[in-house]
Amino acid sequence: MIHLYTGEGKGKTTAAIGLCIRAAGRNFHVCFSQFMKGNDTGELSILKNIPNVTIFRSEKNFAFYHEMSQKDKEELTNIHNSILDKLLEQVKNRTCQMIIMDEITYPIHWGLLDKEKLNRLFQLQKEGVKEELELVLTGRDPADFLMNAADYITYMSCIRHPFQKGIAARKGIEF
Repeated sequence: MIHLYTGEGKGKTTAAIGLCIRAAGRNFHVCFSQFMKGNDTGELSILKNIPNVTIFRSEKNFAFYHEMSQKDKEELTNIHNSILDKLLEQVKNRTCQMIIMDEITYPIHWGLLDKEKLNRLFQLQKEGVKEELELVLTGRDPADFLMNAADYITYMSCIRHPFQKGIAARKGIEF
């Protein structure tokens, strides 16, 4: 099935990681991919050590989208397309039972990936591997086609956040 964690609140990636750990604990092979993220985060150091989890992401950290040069956007698009190619290969070879696409909504919105490759991944999931493959998507403001495709939709709502008081993201809590 297809899971979508969205909304303005904290916890989208955290929920996806929880599902990743649960699946890996049941001997599922999980492909954990991150889009738009290249910085080091706390979850990566532990996920790298969990059997059955393969990570696909950028090794380079980019600025926020509105601060990127056109060259940076092109480079990041190439990285995202490479990640999609690797995920498609995993699905074609039936070597993973869960794919997590963390922050996938942003490159869709900003045109920083090949939508045809992404659509192909969704199509493969529908065609013959549906019973064998869970797709987990995260990010704010999902495109309508993601909302329509999702079997589970969880909306994270922010009631209060320390950022509203000027408190910066904290290591081990927000990253």
